Amino acid sequence: MSCVKAQGFLETQAVQVADTTDATKHRKGRDEALALARSADKVIASKGKKIVVFDMKHEPPDEETLLAHILGPTGNLKAPTLKHGKTLLVGFNEEAYKQVLGR
Repeated sequence: MSCVKAQGFLETQAVQVADTTDATKHRKGRDEALALARSADKVIASKGKKIVVFDMKHEPPDEETLLAHILGPTGNLKAPTLKHGKTLLVGFNEEAYKQVLGR
């Protein structure tokens, strides 16, 4: 459901999407999720209205804390996940998307 909301938000805001991956066909497990998160300067993880921000450059969380926020119940990276510059958004929260995308 949140993927549909994210897609709808991106469409209404006329955001150009450079690359998309179907999370049901191309799952990212623990190691790939960690590598993706570590490649970012900031990780913003959302679950409903709750947002957690990790400063990966200056105060990176321990591995288990990070994984608890970016992996879903199947053990794969939560969808939707959006990378914008050096910021990784995991899960959909409209306010977080607006802030990161400058909308």
